[in-house]
Amino acid sequence: MRFPEFSEEWIESKLGDIADFSKGAGISKDQRSEKGNPCILYGELYTRYKSEVITNVFSKTALPDSDLVKSKANDIIIPASGETAEDIATARCVPFDNILLGGDLNIIRLHEQDGKFFSYQLNGVRKYDIATVAQGVSVVHLHAGDLKGITVKYPSHIAEQEKISQILGLIDDRIATQSKIIEELTTLRSALYDSMFCSPGQEMPKFRIQSFSGKWQLCQLNEICSRKSIKNKDNLYSRVLTIAAQHGLVDQESFFKKRIASENLESYLCLEKGDFAYNKSYSSDYPWGAVKRLSNFDKGIISPLYICFTPKPEVVDPDYLAHYFESTKWHSGISEISGEGARNHGLLNMSVIDYFNTCHRIPGLDEQKAIARRLNAIAHKLQTEQEYLELLNRQKDCFLKQMFI
Repeated sequence: MRFPEFSEEWIESKLGDIADFSKGAGISKDQRSEKGNPCILYGELYTRYKSEVITNVFSKTALPDSDLVKSKANDIIIPASGETAEDIATARCVPFDNILLGGDLNIIRLHEQDGKFFSYQLNGVRKYDIATVAQGVSVVHLHAGDLKGITVKYPSHIAEQEKISQILGLIDDRIATQSKIIEELTTLRSALYDSMFCSPGQEMPKFRIQSFSGKWQLCQLNEICSRKSIKNKDNLYSRVLTIAAQHGLVDQESFFKKRIASENLESYLCLEKGDFAYNKSYSSDYPWGAVKRLSNFDKGIISPLYICFTPKPEVVDPDYLAHYFESTKWHSGISEISGEGARNHGLLNMSVIDYFNTCHRIPGLDEQKAIARRLNAIAHKLQTEQEYLELLNRQKDCFLKQMFI
């Protein structure tokens, strides 16, 4: 893909022939402050700066800048260390002067070329080349000498470089806007979860749909759900499922890109579409484990470490239950039977009986369905926006492949 007004052959050279190299200095996370000079730390390239061109600098430091390294507009920065070779191959262009650049940052200062163009190239078609020269196992390092030998190709006219980076910048702007839409929808959904559900100790939620009144009913999980304990005898099913926090119950081999489960799957539990599974494994994001519904497949099997159940439709709406378990309102019921001391090797230490005896507060079936309809609408909108974001990212990947040599 090329703009019609340009026809000259691209130039091929080593990165070391068209740029000077240096490193950032100092500035730890603890040395950031609310006031001071704008600064960029190497870790922020992984967490905060998602596009190839930095449009806004988030951090500041009050450290005196006399011994620190300042950017020059058009600089490219790449981490000097990271967890994996693929992660470390992360290039960002700094289009501002006098930004303080922290330690463990490689700084590439081009002689004449467009930094944005090269940031996109290094992050795209040259990403594998950079990953290949990174060194290390548990911690991967990338040195200036490694980067100097990277082969790059570029148009002789800087106007063509700038036009390519402008097109990709427009896509990045749209991706940023779309990400913001998703962030706001996610915040809205979380607020609705907090206001439309009850914990066991509450009698009514903060927000009530008009026409419904009265206290919600306190019940145990075994009153609204039935345990699923059928085992995979004779290895009847082969699709092994696992819980992925952001994706629900997923195909384990597809998600991890490798087989993790044992060859003999007879002890695994059988699940059907609409069933739920509780993972007692806890994390900072899921301090009391996670409950997910099987939605993407008709059938599957799951490790017996999970607790599986299916809703009783005459007393609880399945959609309502799925949303309820995305909230935090059920956590207090778990915490009562599995305190901080009751944790073992990353798992909450509780029996199946204890889990089914946990208390929950639910409304009548009609109100459950009304709540589920509202939350389903939000979930559908969020899914649509996420699919559009994926489309934009695929479009950008396509441009990165087609606009560079």
